[in-house]
Amino acid sequence: MRYVVFDLETQNTFSDVGSSDPKDLSISVGCAYDSLTDEYTIVTIDELHKLWPILEQAEVLVGYNSNHFDIPLLNKYYPGDLSKIKSIDLLEDIRISLGKRIRLDSVAQATIGAKKSGNGLQAIKWWREGDIASIKKYCKQDVKVTKEIFEFALLNQKVLYKDGMKKREIPLDISGWHPHENHKMTFSLPF
Repeated sequence: MRYVVFDLETQNTFSDVGSSDPKDLSISVGCAYDSLTDEYTIVTIDELHKLWPILEQAEVLVGYNSNHFDIPLLNKYYPGDLSKIKSIDLLEDIRISLGKRIRLDSVAQATIGAKKSGNGLQAIKWWREGDIASIKKYCKQDVKVTKEIFEFALLNQKVLYKDGMKKREIPLDISGWHPHENHKMTFSLPF
């Protein structure tokens, strides 16, 4: 299965735009990991088009809160419809299993022993300061962490999270994660 793990950072907050709709935000930086090439591609808003061929070749898009945030936001820029590509939103699967949402940092620390290198508000501050290199580094780290959590979940059908000082398991139903064998997708762009 060829999967692409991706994440986006924004230039602004929901309070800045007076809305809770991700489509009202503006992207600053995006990062995608392609399992076929084992490479990370990190782009700024002006280079988003470089992600299209990567995303369009994916059998599955993987993210953390991606169905409710990243895909709708990225679709604002994309000339097709990314929601037509199979997606796995780890946060959504965690919420279905556990009954509540868990921060990526909590899952990362307990599952793979890694931490995020910042937060979305810090990334917005860096954008306003013109520190694009720090945003790219942070976004890539989020993609690496999400990729490792996804791979752990594929092997173990669970992830872990920190509950105070304890680690707790979250069983995940991964039966729907693999694309159908006859997966054929036609996209809007000529690649």
